[in-house]
Amino acid sequence: MEIKPLKRNENIVKLSKDHHAGLLFCWKIRQGVKFHVEKSRMARYIKYFWDNHFSAHFREEEEFLFSPVKNDEVQRAIDDHKRIKIFIDKISISEKEKEESVLLELANAVDDHIRFEERVLFPHLQEGLSEEQIKKIGEQIVNPPFVDTYEDQFWVKSPSL
Repeated sequence: MEIKPLKRNENIVKLSKDHHAGLLFCWKIRQGVKFHVEKSRMARYIKYFWDNHFSAHFREEEEFLFSPVKNDEVQRAIDDHKRIKIFIDKISISEKEKEESVLLELANAVDDHIRFEERVLFPHLQEGLSEEQIKKIGEQIVNPPFVDTYEDQFWVKSPSL
């Protein structure tokens, strides 16, 4: 018997759409590493992405989605957010932390976090929260969908490669 995935509740579907931007972020970092792009170019993009997307997305999740529930799954998501922020801070301030391995660790941490939220945490919260609680969460999530307008598209393969 095939298990069908739980349909995402309309009140938190915006967070799932935001996750698509996060997965593209991971792909872009991996492409940059694959094409041996200058680490400082990728570090500037990582800072841009934090400032323009991740910081607001993490805040909305922690303030609105996670606040009604305190359990191991929610704590893991909060810990993931902290770990990702630490990676981003290290990459922003240290030349050594711009090594390819650290950039790939960041991409993998973000990817793993998004997949955990989509496959485990969101279904868990949808089943555990009342419709009223989920509706209230949806009303509080007000940031518009992220549009990546970063100009230095380092992830696009150069014709010389």
